Amino acid sequence: MSVSLYYSARRDTPLSPAENDAVQQVVTARGATYPYDDEEGLYLYEPGEDDPDEVLSGSTKFTNDPARYLPQTRHLLGSMTELRRAVPDAEWRVAIDDSEIEWEEPVGYTLPGLDDPDLQAELEALR
Repeated sequence: MSVSLYYSARRDTPLSPAENDAVQQVVTARGATYPYDDEEGLYLYEPGEDDPDEVLSGSTKFTNDPARYLPQTRHLLGSMTELRRAVPDAEWRVAIDDSEIEWEEPVGYTLPGLDDPDLQAELEALR
């Protein structure tokens, strides 16, 4: 069974050229620092493919490797935070499958325990 991160931004005006550039810069920079070359990274769909008000959307499949889960999740949620800051005046939705992840200022998107080194050690022991 696979689990994925889904992300979307909606508003009634398309992205401006400057916003498109900012989004592409985030995608490029975050792709260059993605922790695992053999795992799926950010994947953006064509804007408005299913919804004309959707200016940005995509999904990323999570790893099945327990030791990689927290680093991958930290990186992806950091990417979502940067994307939201690049397009701040949209209605954002970020979710792991059907469970929405709340936006928290000033941190952005995060989950409880995401930076817990003891939890990371436990997950690595499962390998």
